[in-house]
Amino acid sequence: MTDRPRSRSTRTAVVWEILRDVLDETAKESGRDRLDVVDAGGGTGGLAVPLAELGHRVTVVDASPDALAGLERRAAEAGVTVRAAQGDADGLPDVVGPDSADLVICHSVLEYVDDPATALAAIARTVRPGGAVSVLAANQVAAVLHRALAGHFEDARRVLSSAQGRWGDRDPVPRRFTSGMLAELIEAAGLRAGPVHGVRVFADLVPSGIIDGERGAADELVALERAVSMHPVLKDVATQLHALAYRRRS
Repeated sequence: MTDRPRSRSTRTAVVWEILRDVLDETAKESGRDRLDVVDAGGGTGGLAVPLAELGHRVTVVDASPDALAGLERRAAEAGVTVRAAQGDADGLPDVVGPDSADLVICHSVLEYVDDPATALAAIARTVRPGGAVSVLAANQVAAVLHRALAGHFEDARRVLSSAQGRWGDRDPVPRRFTSGMLAELIEAAGLRAGPVHGVRVFADLVPSGIIDGERGAADELVALERAVSMHPVLKDVATQLHALAYRRRS
């Protein structure tokens, strides 16, 4: 994996370590060191390129031609090959083929698709039996906390009462989820729900001046994020929820 700016690692370290563990476990079970990874909505390759650097075959499927062009530039700069394909999450089996991936990544996608259930069902058809799906989505509970801390108390109350977890028409996020909602979507897609981690429990609340200005603060924050990611209470106030899902073997 290439080095990343420290400020970015505080936001991604937990997810990256989970994905590394999933890939290591899958490789051990399958006897294959090189796995097939599909990143649905992977954009410019922020995860795809580091995964390709680990030696895996990675395909990014994204609706944006500009994002895919950026992916190709990033991959070329890193000296790795990442396949780029234009498409949407709900058409994933048609783009890459059914039963074609050991791991499907679906990060910050379910918030924006027309129908999360349809998209996740398509993803379930793409992953191989015994394979894994990594889902990362915006957390409704965190939106309540963040709007309240910003002094937008009415917005916070609206998030609580909104079925989509939104605070109004100007909210840039079309929908948010709770851990229970994600588990229901996963099971409805025919997948087995795995553990849910909280991502960015504190990273979005700590002033950037502390992280950048105090020696060792970024590393300590990453360690804290790891520690609280599975805490039975604190994980539910994280900015994002990360859920693992598995396709059952026949």
